[in-house]
Amino acid sequence: MLDGVYRRAEPEPTFEQARAPTGDELAGLLEQIVARLMKRLTRTGHLVEEQGMTWLAEADTENPLASLQAASCTYRIALGPRAGQKVLSVRTVAGREEKPSKALCADAHGFSLHAAVRCGAAQRKQLERLCRYITRPALANERLSRNGKGQVVLRLKSPYRDGTTHIVMEPQEFMQRLAALVPRPRLHLIRFHGVLAPNAKLLGAVIPQPDSITR
Repeated sequence: MLDGVYRRAEPEPTFEQARAPTGDELAGLLEQIVARLMKRLTRTGHLVEEQGMTWLAEADTENPLASLQAASCTYRIALGPRAGQKVLSVRTVAGREEKPSKALCADAHGFSLHAAVRCGAAQRKQLERLCRYITRPALANERLSRNGKGQVVLRLKSPYRDGTTHIVMEPQEFMQRLAALVPRPRLHLIRFHGVLAPNAKLLGAVIPQPDSITR
């Protein structure tokens, strides 16, 4: 996302930088995002809302991936002898109180919005770090192991608030969780909007062209 707008000018568009949002503006934006997301999930049948309460709809039995994703959202096992049960979590540290939100970060209803990272066009190392972060895989191999019972143990990067540091799963349960992360066919994981959209009129004028990139 650009932290500003492009103004039409000759011979090329000029960039107008926007000011940083306030904490209240960020919290208000997150509330709008959550409301629209919940409304869409309800409209598509993934959530059921009745008498002021919202819960996950029953999984589509004809869509195995949807069943796995629904179970993953509730931290439950989808298939096998322990179907419907929660995965085993191991707590090795004391629980902690919820920390206040950092500057330019908002949290609400289990959602978070982070707007504290900003890179300039010439800050190539920072941009590379950001790109590596947003394209990182779901799991790090070095945090996966097998215990003496043959179970898969996932060591969390940071403990949960209740002190959970490890998740223990049977191999089949682990494969179910991995399958739930597989995106649907022909689904774009990164989308561009505004002047960066594929059909934007100013797109060719605001991004580097292949023949102008210094190798």
